[in-house]
Amino acid sequence: MNRPLALVLGGGGARGALQVGALRALLEAHIQPDLLVGTSIGAVNAAALATRGVATSSIALLVEDWRAATVADLLPSNTLWLVMRAMLNRTAHRPDHHLRDFFVAHGLTPDLRFGDIRGVRLIVVATDLNTGRVVLYGPDPRQSVLEGVLASTALPPWMPPLEKDGQLLMDGGIVSNLPIEPAVAAGAAEIIALDLTDPRGVGAVKNDLGMFLGKLITTVEQRQVELEMTSAAAHGILVHRILLRDATPAPLWDFSRTNELIQQGYEIARQAVTHWRPEHLLRRQMWSGEKLESKGYAAPAMESH
Repeated sequence: MNRPLALVLGGGGARGALQVGALRALLEAHIQPDLLVGTSIGAVNAAALATRGVATSSIALLVEDWRAATVADLLPSNTLWLVMRAMLNRTAHRPDHHLRDFFVAHGLTPDLRFGDIRGVRLIVVATDLNTGRVVLYGPDPRQSVLEGVLASTALPPWMPPLEKDGQLLMDGGIVSNLPIEPAVAAGAAEIIALDLTDPRGVGAVKNDLGMFLGKLITTVEQRQVELEMTSAAAHGILVHRILLRDATPAPLWDFSRTNELIQQGYEIARQAVTHWRPEHLLRRQMWSGEKLESKGYAAPAMESH
């Protein structure tokens, strides 16, 4: 019985280190996905795992990538300086070039295509600001993995939107920060979603524009997740949502706590797995007479780039 299992990796900047630990816990529990779907930092983690192979050895390499990111200053915290440079159209030392170089140095080379990936399917989610719609990289095997990841992580002021073929592509978290619906559209029948959304890091709304905008964005993200969870349930898709929230909320640009977050993500996911066993795994026990109910669904239409 074929019930495709998807791992859905949401966006959250430096908190993506929590996903690294969670992925290790899931693989140790012998959870083997058929599909990886990622947004923003989740797209980075998903692409790194898919291109290297879904195995614990690949997690070890991903950990090294994250440790390298802690010293690379990928998302500089001096956002005001970055905004001023963008307004003045200064292009020297652009952080997006730095980010691209980091991805290339860690395996996402310009010649790598989605069709080159073996053993698992990869979908990367971006947003087209011109239409306000989700754009999917991956359905077309000729597409560039690097381009898809760059589009999915294009978040000003650190990285400007990517212009291509009349589209203005930006961070996928704008329209689907936990891309459950894209996973359903790609054929997933069961989903494990690694959610990095954490409203605690924003604080109460006060007379502060930055705090207000942060709260607004988090509210929209949470509403998106609720709608996509409801849509999946309506189509008979089982979703295991793991809330990856560290003990002390970390800003999306702060990579200094990588090792700590990886360990916390591992413990959270390991605890979650003890409370449920995905039907995908139970297929292996059908020889004992246990039967699974197959649920039909109709995948919603999505736009692929």
